[in-house]
Amino acid sequence: MPAPTEESLIEYPSDFPIKVVGIMHDEFANTIVDMITEYDPTFHAGKVEMRPSSQGKYLSLTVTVRATSREQLDNLYRALSGHEMVKFVL
Repeated sequence: MPAPTEESLIEYPSDFPIKVVGIMHDEFANTIVDMITEYDPTFHAGKVEMRPSSQGKYLSLTVTVRATSREQLDNLYRALSGHEMVKFVL
């Protein structure tokens, strides 16, 4: 008997916000935009909201991707979480 598939609470396609936090670095935002574009070719840098931490040590990026499937989002989260510049992804 096949395992039951988990039902997604997200309707696809939809716009999906993701927060990515990393150490302040000149190339952090560009690196993240490049990674996201691999999973969402319609993404562009104008969809990025940047917020530095109060001490200026970290940079928080809120990006809104066009989610087309759970697999796409899972793969994107894994790629972002595994990158050396990223502290965490929400």
